[in-house]
Order: sequence, then C-alpha cells, then structure tokens
Amino acid sequence: MIHEILPVGVLQCNCSIFGDEESREAVVIDPGDEIQKILAILTQHHLRVKAIIITHAHIDHIGGAQKLKAATGAPVYMNAKDQSLAQQLDMQAAWLGMPAPERTEIDVNAREGETIALGAAEFRVLDTPGHTQGSISLWIPAENKLIAGDTLFLDSIGRTDLPGGDYEQILRSIHDKLLPLHDTTAVIPGHGPNTTIGRERARNPFLQGL
Repeated sequence: MIHEILPVGVLQCNCSIFGDEESREAVVIDPGDEIQKILAILTQHHLRVKAIIITHAHIDHIGGAQKLKAATGAPVYMNAKDQSLAQQLDMQAAWLGMPAPERTEIDVNAREGETIALGAAEFRVLDTPGHTQGSISLWIPAENKLIAGDTLFLDSIGRTDLPGGDYEQILRSIHDKLLPLHDTTAVIPGHGPNTTIGRERARNPFLQGL
C-alpha cells in the first residue's frame, strides 16, 4: 500500500494519501490546502481518487476538499455532526486571517462502524468526538495504522476550547476507541510527527490514569 503524508496549509495539517498498487485507486484524508501538491503525488503514483475523507470540519482539514472533489470527481465523506462547522468556513478563515475556501458539499455521512474499501484494505470509521462533535478516526487493520485526526497526538490530545470541543468527551473517545488498539499500531495525527498507541498509553501526560 502506498502511503504519502503531506503537511499542507499554514497549520501544516497532515494530509494522508493512500494508494492501492493493484487497482491504482486512492483515498485522500484531510486535504486542507495545497491541492496542486496532492494532485502531483497522485499523478506521480498514477492514482485515481475514489474517496475524500474528512476527519473533522476545521478549515485546516477540510479547506481544500471542494477543489480536490472538482479535480477528481471523488465523493467527500464526513460525519454529519460537523455539518454546521463545515458551513462556517468563512468564519473560521476570519479567525486565521486568510481567504475563505469554497464550501464543501458532503456526499456521504461517515458514521461509526462504516468502512471504505481500498484494494484489500478497509478504512474503518471510529466516532471519536471531543475535539469537535463530528470528529472521526480511521482504523486500517491491514496496515496496522490509525489516522487520528486531531484527537490524539504525540504527547498530547486535541484542543477542546474551540466550538464543539469537550475535554471529558475526547478522553472518553481515546479510552474507548483508540487505547484498545494494539500497542504497535502506528498513529498518524492531524499535525506533527507519528507515534504509536503503546507510546501514548505509556507516556502521554493527558492519558495517565485513564
């Protein structure tokens, strides 16, 4: 499985591009910005996008989704609980002092337990609210990888002081949905370096005593 991680935009959101070598199909997760760079990687690997997945509707994760959808024709998956945030991209852009991107039309409600297939691999949707009410993570058993969005980071967790955030809720999400995964599971967070479930279980200061 091809997996490229491209930090995009002013907040350096980790956009993941997964490609199946046999079918040449791809899944793009969190195309927040710099769509030309994402398209260049897709072209480099001769991939066609079958799904665009948004872990949550903050502008740094969803800002480029409409452009990527227009360029590829792929449907956009996002949890419907973040729909109101997705409709407020102009307000989010104003917070950051940047131009508002095109509003993204959501095609599929990404709900707990649903899967998106890519070759022999399955991307399993986990509801992990707390950073936002519609935050999801994606567990890929065949790759032993977790796309954590802004729920879990190296030595940290997602902010809960923005609209829709809830500190107790994000801790429950991590405890109930993420920590049951194997210690060797690679965690690709929404920002910053990768980590593992085992490392965060043992050393993340927010998770001690959970």
